[in-house]
This record gives sequence, structure tokens and C-alpha cells, in this order.
Amino acid sequence: MRRHYPRVTVLATAAVVALPLSACGSGGDSGGEPTSGPIEIWYATNQQEQAWAKATVAAWNAQHADEKVTAKAVPSGKSTEDVLTAAITAGNTPCLVYNTAPAAVPAFQKQGGLVDLSQTFDDAESFIEKRSGAVAEGFRSPDGSFHQVPWKTNPFMLYYNKDVFAKAGLDPEKPQLSTYEDVLAAAEAIKKSNAAKFALYPPATSDSTNALFDFYPLYLANSGGTQLVEDGKATFTSQAGQQTLAFWQRMYDRGYSSPEAYSGDMWAGPFADGVAAMGIAGPWGKGQFDGKVKYGVVPLPTATGRAGAATPTFADSKNVGFFSSCANKQTAWDFTKFSMSEEMDTALLERTGQFPTRSDVASVAVSFLKDNPFYRPFADAVPHAVDVPNIAGSTEVWKTFRGGWEETVLTGKGDVKAAFGKVAQEIDDQAAG
Repeated sequence: MRRHYPRVTVLATAAVVALPLSACGSGGDSGGEPTSGPIEIWYATNQQEQAWAKATVAAWNAQHADEKVTAKAVPSGKSTEDVLTAAITAGNTPCLVYNTAPAAVPAFQKQGGLVDLSQTFDDAESFIEKRSGAVAEGFRSPDGSFHQVPWKTNPFMLYYNKDVFAKAGLDPEKPQLSTYEDVLAAAEAIKKSNAAKFALYPPATSDSTNALFDFYPLYLANSGGTQLVEDGKATFTSQAGQQTLAFWQRMYDRGYSSPEAYSGDMWAGPFADGVAAMGIAGPWGKGQFDGKVKYGVVPLPTATGRAGAATPTFADSKNVGFFSSCANKQTAWDFTKFSMSEEMDTALLERTGQFPTRSDVASVAVSFLKDNPFYRPFADAVPHAVDVPNIAGSTEVWKTFRGGWEETVLTGKGDVKAAFGKVAQEIDDQAAG
């Protein structure tokens, strides 16, 4: 069944395992009603989210002297997911983490690290469904329960460098970027004019999550929002999937994209540094690119032409993970709801430029969008943004997909149809397991 719904990398080190146990340390509730008391939360390391989190915590603490919230940034490491995996094993997770990737939830759940919210709190289902609407279903686990709280979404779009486009003889105000052929033609013009070294430069390391920054956004747009795996089967062997894979292979084969890892910030750096003429990013790109690049934004291209604002895209959601080692679960749940009130969600948008995963985001964002028209296309895209499939073995599925990508797409060589037919069979087996 197709579901339509709406990243601060940090190496799990011994320091993480050695963190002292807090009020949310190991032990947790041993049955019975959730209890109240002090809790700890972690938030992302970027300045804007830190400012929002600190203000939200301060507002809560001013009203809840006996349920104090202590907050800090996610500890340093290779990735947030690795840090949390180690913390779950050590039993020293915080109660809440406001930087939980949906792709990691199945693995955290398998570890026993997440609370079954639907079974623990009487109002969990109603709160989540009322706030996020139909998109909430995309975050429900295979067991039928919610093990994460939908929080914020960052619809991906295509940024382009207006100065580079003008230098290449392309219209910087009305660029032709609706179809794959449009992008390939623009890439050729950019290459011939030496306006930029590359047309597009997505992350090229072996990290399996990089598929979320190259193949997956364009595939979602081209397929009408079809997830990588649906009903236990890989979907990218479809015509839409083959078109997207072939497009990217041509980008690498013709030298329009680089298969080498970027030496700086792999996600924002190539575009921000003027090395790439285009970049795929969410609304957070504004903070990365302002003052560095004169840019425009358009919906993602498809094989035959996009459907404007209704073009599906990758949501790049970050949700709230509610961890089972939390001792005072009732306070953690109450704080979660407090942090996702209309007031706090509006503050999140205003401070970070990231959209809360709300069904009424358009009305909540009216004033913000009036003052910040740049964000309008992203707001329009929120209802059409799709995230990763919530399936067991998710990490292995993405690794398998990336393996095929490295062999036949990054190299610009090989039979894409045959190679990804084999990848699909392997993923079907993983999804079934």
C-alpha cells in the first residue's frame, strides 16, 4: 500500500557508553502506571535547534519545578544513530531524543530501546493522529503501534546557482529543470562553459544513508511517492525506478557528477562552495547557502515533467525517540506534548526554518510565510513529502541498495536493470526476514 507522508551527524565511543546514568537511566518503569519526575533529553547539535530546545525547556521548567528537564546536545560520534545504538546497549539513553531518524527506528525497536507509545499512554494515538493527520500512518511500526513521535519534516527540492546558470547561458530566473533531460542538458551547458566543476555533487561515500540525497528524492518524485519497499517488496525495478537509476548513471558517466567523496561538508559543501551548480536539500539549505551562493529553488525533476507543488519528495523527517530506559515516562510524555504545541511548533519554524509535521501547518505558518516567502514552496510540499519505509531490517536494506549503486551508478558502467534486479531480490529476502 502506498503511503504519502511527510540529518547532524555525530562515532559511538567509549565516552558514550561511560555516560553517567541519569533520571532516565537503566531500570525504567517496572510495570504499572508511568511515573513523573526529572528527565533528560538530547537535541541536535546545530545552533538553531539548540536555541529552540533551550527556550522550550526553560518554559517547561518555569512551570514544573518537580519535573525538571535537563537538556544537552547529542554526544559526539560518527552518527546520531551509532551514538544511540551504543547508549541503548549501555542502558544510558535519555528519555527523549529530538533527532531520531525514522530509518533507525526499526533497529532501535529491535534492541528493545523504544517505548510502545500506543500501549503506554491512553492519548498517544489521538495526539499523534490529530497533530500529524494522515501522514502519521507512515511512522507506525509493523506491530501496529507508534514507537516514535512525528516531529518535523524538511521537504527536499532542487537548488540551483543563478550566477552559474547565467554564465552557462541558462535562464537564471526561469530555469528549465522539469525533466531528467532538462537537467542533463543544463549539466552539459555547465560543463562546456566551465561555469562550475560539476552539475550535481551528492554525497559519494559508502554510507548507505546517502541514497536519501541522490536516488530516493528523485525516485519519490518520479514514482508518485512510492517508497523503496512496499508490501515487503522492493519497488525500484518499476519503470519509474529504472528511469531514475538510468538518469543518475548518465550523470556519472558523463562527468556531470563526481563519484569521489567531497573533502569538505559532503551534504552542503559542493553547492555552497560553488563546486556544483545544483544541490538537493531541504529548507535548511537557506541557512547553509545564504551569503555564499545566489540561488533559486524548484521542485525535483522527473522523467516526464513534475506536477509543480504537488510533486512528491523526500521528507527528511526527524522525530522524537522515546526510550525505554526512561524512569519517569509520564513526565517525558507530557513534555513531548508540550514541545509540540502550536506555540512551540511555531517557534520551531521561526527559529530553524524547519516545518513541524502538522496537518494544519499551512495555517500555523501563515504569518511566517508572509514574512519569509522563500519557504512557501517547501510549505506547499509538506503534504506531499514521503519518508523511508518503516520495515524490519531497514539498515541492511539501504546498505544492499547502496552496494548496487556503487557498482553500477557511481561507476557509470554496467547494466542497471540486471544489477538492480538482483539487488531487489536480495532486498525482498531481507524485508521478508
